[in-house]
Amino acid sequence: MPKPLSLSFDPIARAGESWKGRWGPSPAMEAITSIMRAHQILLAEVDAVVKPYGLTFARYEALVLLTFSKKGELPMSKIGERLMVHPTSVTNTVDRLARAGLVIKRPNPNDGRGTLAVITDRGREICDAATHDLMAMEFGLGAYDDEECGEIFALLRPLRLAAGDFREE
Repeated sequence: MPKPLSLSFDPIARAGESWKGRWGPSPAMEAITSIMRAHQILLAEVDAVVKPYGLTFARYEALVLLTFSKKGELPMSKIGERLMVHPTSVTNTVDRLARAGLVIKRPNPNDGRGTLAVITDRGREICDAATHDLMAMEFGLGAYDDEECGEIFALLRPLRLAAGDFREE
């Protein structure tokens, strides 16, 4: 277990002490502050890695999702459902990927009002190259070993289950 920082060098612990003095102890406040800051750090790191490919992490996730599909295509609504994002965000993401030539959009033959996003060969190449780089930097989690990454996943699982991200089987 890492050694705790002194309060003078740990703004979260300092904030926790201030919080405790005003409203009482709240380990949840300290945890959420750390989680939100970790999110900012990780997103900045992975975005820096995928930026040379003309991607953001959100666009990268959409490409990965398309590579996982049998035909390399998915309805826009399915992309939103699987990535758990609003339809407007999916449209923005896919439109940007289309402008970059990484996906094409075409009418969904199974849904007269729907649109399919289809990954291009160039999209697959970019996805593979970005994945290689992200894996090399361990998705920003290089400070943790495999066991610790598993522990992080396990700690966040109940929160994600409660939010409906997936079902326990």
